[in-house]
Amino acid sequence: MQLPSAPLKQIRILPALLVFSTLMAGVFIGTLISRSVDAAPEADEPVSDATPLTVPPADPVENQFSEIARNARPSVVSIFIPAAREQEPEAGDREFSTPEDMFRRFFGMPPGSTPPQRRGPGQGSGVIVDPKGYIITNNHVVENAERIQVTFVDDDEEYDAKLIGVDPETDLAVLHVEGKDGLKAARIGNSEAANVGDWAIAVGSPFGYRETVTVGIISAKSREMGSAQRSRPFQKFLQTDAAINPGNSGGPLLNIRGEVIGINTAIISRTGGYDGIGFALASNIAVETYNQIIRHGRVSRGSIGVQFSSEQSPSLSRSYGAKGGVFVMKVIGGGPAEEAGMKAEDIILKVDGVDISDGEKLIEVVASIRVGVTVPIEVFRDGKTVTLDVEIADREKLYPEQAEVRIDERESDEVAVRFGITVQEISPAQAEQMRLEDDSGVLITRVDAGSFAQDVGLRARDVLVALNRRSVSSIRSLREIQRSLEPGMDVAFKILRFEGQGWETRYLADVLPD
Repeated sequence: MQLPSAPLKQIRILPALLVFSTLMAGVFIGTLISRSVDAAPEADEPVSDATPLTVPPADPVENQFSEIARNARPSVVSIFIPAAREQEPEAGDREFSTPEDMFRRFFGMPPGSTPPQRRGPGQGSGVIVDPKGYIITNNHVVENAERIQVTFVDDDEEYDAKLIGVDPETDLAVLHVEGKDGLKAARIGNSEAANVGDWAIAVGSPFGYRETVTVGIISAKSREMGSAQRSRPFQKFLQTDAAINPGNSGGPLLNIRGEVIGINTAIISRTGGYDGIGFALASNIAVETYNQIIRHGRVSRGSIGVQFSSEQSPSLSRSYGAKGGVFVMKVIGGGPAEEAGMKAEDIILKVDGVDISDGEKLIEVVASIRVGVTVPIEVFRDGKTVTLDVEIADREKLYPEQAEVRIDERESDEVAVRFGITVQEISPAQAEQMRLEDDSGVLITRVDAGSFAQDVGLRARDVLVALNRRSVSSIRSLREIQRSLEPGMDVAFKILRFEGQGWETRYLADVLPD
């Protein structure tokens, strides 16, 4: 007997029902497992035998460094330069061999190249030395700045600072901020008391990170930076391995008593960052420079007008019959030493009763004597001791080629036409080093942003040789020509500019603005 067959439609539905039932069973089982897993923590059963950690009470770990940092922070400021300006990387310490080397030493970059601009604000550090708002920093931090702003610890407000004065010889500047009360001045220490191996603490704003404290030791004393052609006799540095980076410039270097023994100034680095060799200008030099700036607005250093070797062998003095002293190689014509009767081959033994052991000591003693004062100088000559009365002269006036001068200054009641440049005379030795045909002309060392000089196209490192067809042989001649000009007049500059491998003559002109 044949059974009745199921309808075809029912046969097709059965597989679908089987698949649906399997899926529903999987969802049901998965839900049970999930609920089981979620419920596991409710059983409060640890998954391991590890002991939970606890945070102890916030009891400060007191030590001498943290105390120094706490006391020093209120005296350290951050300095910001909002306006874009030329950035001059620090030069390496080596001799000149080409004009390019000479320009790198003076300006931090090769001639003819376009100076990089700071796209963001310039920055640095400073230290409060007077609760009235007086701050010491580096000259290179604020140099050419159109506006200087300062921020203090625990105060994000930016205060405008006034530039009181600068000293390029020591790379120091003095600022003054008004409108900020309750300032705390740092304690000044004696840098002569610092010894190699002593702790050293640097405070500042490296890379803009405010109130950064680093610790190291004094690695060396009385370090000098520069070459024989561009020595800085008034810069004596403490070398330290406390981390100093860009932005630390102008901040204090402290001893273990929290006293300022140096002003962080420079680093030697192959990468531009911290390589373990930093330099801070000795506090004794900084104090002397600061005192002159707040009294006179500038630093005036004494000189007697002699030349000598900084690396003199003791054998030289002994061969002339003297025991020690400084051998005079040349006497500057018209200088105070010549007027007092000093001669080449004299050996300076004493200045104002102070024994002179080497050239460094001679510079230190003479520079510290007030300009215009007459002092006895004891020299050894032809087997006899001779005492000469020498009037101390202003070093900057005695050696004008070593001074940078803004030609916009007023020397009288007559208003000078403002070009917006700073110039420096060129000595014969510098002209030879720069491969100039002669030493005529003046070297332009700075061009102010937005000035007439910049609009004309003048650049730092140009040599200005003529103005309106009149030869420029010195700063004095440039001033004389400048006084003859009036707003609205046509002005033509003849310059030398180093391009490629040599100097090229260029002519730039424009109308003086009102």
